[in-house]
Amino acid sequence: QVQLVESGGGLVQAGGSLRLSCAGSGLFFSRYDMGWFRQAPGKEREFVAVISSSGSRIYYRNSVKGRFTISRDNAKNTVYLQMNSLKPEETAVYYCAADKNRRLASMEWEYGYWGQGTQVTVSS
Repeated sequence: QVQLVESGGGLVQAGGSLRLSCAGSGLFFSRYDMGWFRQAPGKEREFVAVISSSGSRIYYRNSVKGRFTISRDNAKNTVYLQMNSLKPEETAVYYCAADKNRRLASMEWEYGYWGQGTQVTVSS
C-alpha cells in the first residue's frame, strides 16, 4: 500500500530553518507530482508548494516564495521542503501529498495520497 512518511519537524525560533522530508513507498514515486500543505490550529489546511514529477516545474504559495524551497530525489523516493526565515504564524502540521494527475495542483482534493504530518512549531 502507498505510504508517505514525513520527518524533520520540530521546534525552531523565529527566523530559523527546518528541512522537512517525505519518503514515499508503494507507488511509482517519479510519476507523481508531490505537494506540501500545512494546517495551523483552528484553521483549514492550506497549500504550501508543489513540484512536478520530474522536478522541472515548481509552484509556491506567495507568502513562502523566496524563503521555502521544494525539491525531490526520485532515486530516493523523497521530496523535501527547506524552510528558512520561519515565522511564528507558520506553526502548523505539515503534510506531504501525492498527485498522479500531474497538473501542478494546489487544491487538496486533487491529491490522492497523504502522509500523517509532522509538527512544526516556530517560537517568537
